Amino acid sequence: MNPDLAIDIFKTTVMLSLYVVAPFLGVTLVVGLAASLVQSVTSMQEPTLTFIPKLLALSGLALVLTPWLLRVLSEFTVTMITRMGTLGH
Repeated sequence: MNPDLAIDIFKTTVMLSLYVVAPFLGVTLVVGLAASLVQSVTSMQEPTLTFIPKLLALSGLALVLTPWLLRVLSEFTVTMITRMGTLGH
């Protein structure tokens, strides 16, 4: 395997990982900021007030994005398996 191919595979894998994780990070950020704002306004410093909304938001997002995640990860897996045939040459 030449270095250019290895770098391309690594770059593709890292970019796909970021592409898949980005919605979850974005929702966690928004929900965390909203919960922190509510805590600041009400002066309630309870750790579960940030944990439970994040957990519910991520669970809901996972349910909504499951078809998309399965499609993207399946396409990536098929692409990598087909590229394995060219790695030995």
